[in-house]
Amino acid sequence: MSRFWSPVVRSLSPYVPGEQPKQDGIIKLNTNENPYPPSPHVLTAINAATDRLRLYPDPRASALRETIAAHHNVAAEEVFVGNGSDEVLAHTFQALLKHDAPLLFPDITYSFYPVYCRLYGVSHEEVPLDAAMRVQITDYRRPCSTILLSNPNAPTGISLPRKTIEALVTEHPDQLVVIDEAYVDFGAESAVPLIARYGNLLVIQTLSKSRALAGLRVGFAIGQRPLIEALERVKDSFNSYPLDCLAIAGAVASIKDDAWFHDTRQRVIATREALVRALSELGFEVLPSLANFVFARHPNCRGAELAAGLRQRGVLVRHFQKPRIDDFLRITVGTDDQCGRLIALLRDLV
Repeated sequence: MSRFWSPVVRSLSPYVPGEQPKQDGIIKLNTNENPYPPSPHVLTAINAATDRLRLYPDPRASALRETIAAHHNVAAEEVFVGNGSDEVLAHTFQALLKHDAPLLFPDITYSFYPVYCRLYGVSHEEVPLDAAMRVQITDYRRPCSTILLSNPNAPTGISLPRKTIEALVTEHPDQLVVIDEAYVDFGAESAVPLIARYGNLLVIQTLSKSRALAGLRVGFAIGQRPLIEALERVKDSFNSYPLDCLAIAGAVASIKDDAWFHDTRQRVIATREALVRALSELGFEVLPSLANFVFARHPNCRGAELAAGLRQRGVLVRHFQKPRIDDFLRITVGTDDQCGRLIALLRDLV
């Protein structure tokens, strides 16, 4: 029945998410989910909100925006919320990134970016990472409309410090700079404190990773009011109610539970450092990650073969069949026990 497709559909190569296994007993280290359950206050808040299910949620999600604003020391009118950071990114592409000059982003980064470019007809150029898989901001001194960086970058895990992001923003006063901070809470520096000084900066975050709410689908953007208004115009022309009342209640409770957040992120960071040491002892090259995953390759083993061997033994990791990185594995930081099982299997495989 493809004869009914719109022309744009024929040109799309959709994003392929990580595998979600249906059988029990699989160790899942392929989708960068938090290995720990969310704050118990989240479940309490969601249960309390169930009596409002017959009503439409607040289309502005005011309680959530105010909570995010207080947490990041910005105004509520400088916050936009959406159904996961992927939806926030989608609205950003449509509202802010479609211009005559190209959008710039790295050649190795979140693979949804080129998908959105094709979907929304956004002209773009990919800027190669350097030989060490790092972003060099001097490489972005070229004609463009916008610069989009994942920081820490995915799938490499490497992060730019805030002062480097500020240098990029100041070098491009007439271009928008969008920083996707999905993994920022695991040791990197957020660019949010720069928002007050720079009207050409938009920062996007998610509650899926560090808040363990991947299943709730909550993301947000922070920027000066004109950028947020553009996102609101697109959202209100698409879906006035992207966040349901349970998601709003759970997200508010999660952000307010600082004790849970700091304890859990430190556990993930500690496990990441132990995982890096163990992989290095096995001869892996591991890129310096400040995310909840590591990116590693072994000089004597093909990435695809290692991923297949782990899968046969009940452990899922992510492998990308892409030039420059096809021998790397992206490994989510799980619990200590899960990572210990991974290392035991890799010891046999390598």
